[in-house]
Amino acid sequence: MTNWNDIIVALATPQGIGAIGVVRLSGAGCIELVNDMFPSKDLLAVPGNSLHVGVLRDGHVSLDEVVVSIFKNPRSYTGEDIVELSCHGSPYIQQRVIEACIRHGARLATPGEFTLRAFLNGKMDLVQAEAVADLIASGTQAAQETALNHVRGGFSHVLTALREELIKFSALIELELDFSQEDVEFADRTALRSLLHEIDKTVYSLLDSFRLGNVIKNGVSVAIIGKPNAGKSTLLNALLNENRAIVSSIAGTTRDTIEEVLNIDGILFRLIDTAGIREGADEIESIGVEKSREKMRTADLVLYLFDAPSETVETFGSMKQELESTAKAWLMIGNKVDNKVQLESVQQKFSNEDVLYISAKEQHQLDALKKAITEKVISGSLHTEQTIVTNARHYQSLQKVADSLRAIQIGMDGGLTGDLLAIDIKQCLYHLGTITGNISNEDQLDFIFSKFCIGK
Repeated sequence: MTNWNDIIVALATPQGIGAIGVVRLSGAGCIELVNDMFPSKDLLAVPGNSLHVGVLRDGHVSLDEVVVSIFKNPRSYTGEDIVELSCHGSPYIQQRVIEACIRHGARLATPGEFTLRAFLNGKMDLVQAEAVADLIASGTQAAQETALNHVRGGFSHVLTALREELIKFSALIELELDFSQEDVEFADRTALRSLLHEIDKTVYSLLDSFRLGNVIKNGVSVAIIGKPNAGKSTLLNALLNENRAIVSSIAGTTRDTIEEVLNIDGILFRLIDTAGIREGADEIESIGVEKSREKMRTADLVLYLFDAPSETVETFGSMKQELESTAKAWLMIGNKVDNKVQLESVQQKFSNEDVLYISAKEQHQLDALKKAITEKVISGSLHTEQTIVTNARHYQSLQKVADSLRAIQIGMDGGLTGDLLAIDIKQCLYHLGTITGNISNEDQLDFIFSKFCIGK
């Protein structure tokens, strides 16, 4: 928040060699600064949202031929004057351009400072600002669409509507306090109860969406476990459609975990091929088995893969019981079911069990397996146009909002006086405000924006 009136400069494109690099400046006077380095045209006389080609100079030294983009306040990303210099993508040229800008009066931007200025200048709220970072980091269509919905204000609109309704009632209750001796009620308690019920439904809907939001943003870790030679590595290779893991008829080939990422319907699944679970034949394999159990304990979803024709009902039941005790999502997958005769045989053996039968070697039923995996983490279809909470900070604040709503309802049921009721409502408003940034502190903003890249 210090040096608020400075002109800031940073590279807005990734480090490294490319076709072009974009150096961004923001702040009052940045157009004048660049104009002194750009003899090709008087930038002070050009309109905003315009592009200009010419040579950028530092004194008598030509730096590069650039495209200068001019954005004038308030119609810019930060709400300030912005200049973007599109130069050639040599790291040497980019660095020289930045150094020249600093010599002419700019300073290097801190992480996230451009977006911080956009927030402080009212161009976006805190939810939208944080969504910018999520949008940059998005690795799937679902993550991109969810972040874009937040950037466009989808989540903010929901919270703003809730907050405005509560503010109205808070104002009426505050007004009652001025007429306490007359014993009048300006705020309709029945209407307030109805409003609290609707807000409560919305808040709990948002809280429930966080599980899905976390999946969209961070992906799902999937541990493939089973005995040696159950076909775990073959399954991993089949799902990835490449020979990522060594496949052998020798038991215990996989001695360490192998992790790869698979995109299924816009969700990232981190598949973990583990060592076969058995009493290790040697010290190294024993370490691999212990790692397998650790991955099983920490994974979001466990796939127990077993050799369906040779697996016994007793072993199957024991493993199922162990999985049920973990309270994790899991799937029982019978492998090596290569033909109809085998399918009928294993279905009869495990007639009362919920098992998905596949052939990893022949790649039979892999689409059904992908669907089953997705359904374990997503209930129904994925609708990213809906408001989905993906940020842990937002989730924690919503939990506090829910607690405050509960306190208001308990207070009303107990006949709490207006002054005490007003305190509970203000507490609820406070927690809603911390999400959008209506209420924030410098330490909180420093923490949030420090996670951004320098040029954003």
